[in-house]
Amino acid sequence: MKKHIYIYSPSSAVRDKSAFKRGVKRLRALGHEVEIDEAALATHQRFAGDDATRVAAISRAAASGADVALISRGGYGLTRILDAIPYKAVAKAIHDGTEFVGLSDFTAFQNALLAKTGSVTWAGPAVGEDFGAEDGADDIMEACFDDLLSGQGEGTGWRMPARDIDGLAPMRGIHGAVLWGGNLCVLTSLLGTPYFPSIDKGVLFLEDVNEHPYRVERMLDQLRQAGVLARQKAVILGHFTGIRKVPHDRGFGMKTVAARLRELIKPPVLTGLPFGHVPTKVLLPVGAKVEVAADGRDVFMVWGHRHAH
Repeated sequence: MKKHIYIYSPSSAVRDKSAFKRGVKRLRALGHEVEIDEAALATHQRFAGDDATRVAAISRAAASGADVALISRGGYGLTRILDAIPYKAVAKAIHDGTEFVGLSDFTAFQNALLAKTGSVTWAGPAVGEDFGAEDGADDIMEACFDDLLSGQGEGTGWRMPARDIDGLAPMRGIHGAVLWGGNLCVLTSLLGTPYFPSIDKGVLFLEDVNEHPYRVERMLDQLRQAGVLARQKAVILGHFTGIRKVPHDRGFGMKTVAARLRELIKPPVLTGLPFGHVPTKVLLPVGAKVEVAADGRDVFMVWGHRHAH
């Protein structure tokens, strides 16, 4: 099933060129036609080219007619250019069949696009860290990516960690709720701007990397105090990785953060979503309507059949 994949760099400069090359090679080995944007390896300060270069790269990705527009990596850079992104052109490309896929800093692009146009994008892999992983690409991630390409992906399921089910009230099934979110730090930075989606009765998923649990808690509190969390049907926590504990935490950690959040908000707080800065990640349709059901520790999320163009 050969597909046209367009690789571009809307955020930080590609520093690990070997991982990038491995990722491109892997995608080609899977039988895809891989087109690399002319500025994919550009560098300006810490960015993949200056702001105008990266906006132009997004425009080219939208005009590529590719089946998938895939980011080279995350990092930092998209919040700088949110007021310059050609949202209408991107929305038209999505309508015509290009799926935009990425994570981390890409959360800014995804939620801004959702706020501006209602278009669906995919939280999923990046070229370098996922397809170009030194130990080889993760099987589950590749299978989920393949499902997206074939239009077969209909949902995902996972088991919550046993330690996280204390205080979890029985959950009624959720139907027709908009899935949104992504990287917690990036999403929180959009609060109060026109690029933060105004979503009621949605399913908000969150992940982060290299943030101490107290910072995670502070950001969650900001979303909670802004009234965002109480308006959702569920809050789902993915992986929070790269946490360095310090002696004076004295037991304070992500389990504490999740338990406190459950006490403070009515919507169920689910954990263990296989998404984040981890090799084994599923692809999630940001902006699509989903059904969510939980049976004990087992959680199922379904978005139904999204037709491949």
